[in-house]
Amino acid sequence: QVRLVESGGGLVQPGGSLRLSCAASGFTLEYSAIGWFREAPGKAREGVSCIGSSDGTTDYADSVKGRFTGSRDNGKNTVYLQMNSLKPEDTAVYYCVRLWGRSCTEWVSPSRYARWGQGTQVTVSS
Repeated sequence: QVRLVESGGGLVQPGGSLRLSCAASGFTLEYSAIGWFREAPGKAREGVSCIGSSDGTTDYADSVKGRFTGSRDNGKNTVYLQMNSLKPEDTAVYYCVRLWGRSCTEWVSPSRYARWGQGTQVTVSS
């Protein structure tokens, strides 16, 4: 059974850091691109980051560039999202998503979504 399980969310002060993990089972994560998306109340879903499998390329939303970094550990079948310099507007539920295909081309298109995790809450507040 294909599953994605996120962890690492929590409450952090502005300027702080968190590292989200996405553990995959039922498939070999090495052969899939993985996206991170977030949803906040009253806001549209936002694609945050993509990490491709073919060459490890990454792509980021403008709102997080320079602050967030995606990575993968194929040996652990896990991807990570390192989030630094967090802002209150980063508050959301974060989901990792297995994408169809290996690249980050048009990765925010719903046609690329293959499987969603259950999400992890990130709250940035003082």
